[in-house]
Amino acid sequence: MLISKKENLILTNSLVSLNPWIMALRPKTLTAAIVPILVATSLVFATRQTVLWWVSICALLSSIFIQIGTNFVNDAIDFKKGADTTERVGPQRVTQSGLLSTKQVMFGAGVCFFVAMILGVPLVVHGGWPIVGIGCVSLFLGYGYTGGPFPLAYKGLGDLFVILFLGLVAVCGTYFLHAGMVSTEAGVAGLQVGLLATVLIAINNLRDVKQDVLVDKKTLPVRFGVRFGRCEIAGLIIVAYLVSAFWFVNGMWLAAVLPLLLAPLGFQIVKNVFSEEPGPQYNRYLGQAAKLHLIHGILTSIGLILGVLIA
Repeated sequence: MLISKKENLILTNSLVSLNPWIMALRPKTLTAAIVPILVATSLVFATRQTVLWWVSICALLSSIFIQIGTNFVNDAIDFKKGADTTERVGPQRVTQSGLLSTKQVMFGAGVCFFVAMILGVPLVVHGGWPIVGIGCVSLFLGYGYTGGPFPLAYKGLGDLFVILFLGLVAVCGTYFLHAGMVSTEAGVAGLQVGLLATVLIAINNLRDVKQDVLVDKKTLPVRFGVRFGRCEIAGLIIVAYLVSAFWFVNGMWLAAVLPLLLAPLGFQIVKNVFSEEPGPQYNRYLGQAAKLHLIHGILTSIGLILGVLIA
């Protein structure tokens, strides 16, 4: 069927209008929402618990919408507080560039948090009060990461938040929903996931250190200096790999060995941030960190599953 010029123009304009929303949701950051659920579900299988696929799907979708809502809030509030200006060295932000208004983006955040809450209802029914607590705190901190009277990202607590909620809480919470308990294995997996997710935040903060100083956004590099920020990135990656020894010692050796295939990428990221001054090139290193986080999670999951299948 042929499309008229008028219909083609309408379609093109629709795609252009959607593009700012795609930019605002920050697709590269969504690995932080996907990897914890993937690893937790694989661990459920590896520890011979019953995998409830509907639980994993609801948890995954809820996690993604919380992440997108958090990104929207971050976009709007960073612009409002002056952290995102025309001098920004990071990727273009929709409120900073005028593509969307602060009101539009905050409305989008509200919609995402509402959808995440609806998706969480069956999880609450299944898992009980612990899931109520996790869900409420996650939604609250989704806004409180950059908003509210005590914004975590502006107090140097964003890194700790990511380790706890995008690592330990996300993995342990998902495991609990399947198994009805939390295990040491879930805690170790959550720590690894959280450490590598925090590398993204650490690179982002190091890249923006000069702009953040001007608006009193006290990230760790602002508080303790650029060298500290570089050492933090190195430490996060090194510790994440050292923790892999747990899998080896406990007989899940494939979960320890397969992620070693990515060790050169981790080394390259550390080398890059130590050899280059913070600037626009850190956007590329951020992409590398997202790749490290995602593929490390995939390889860990494959290792956990194969360990059972070949046993």
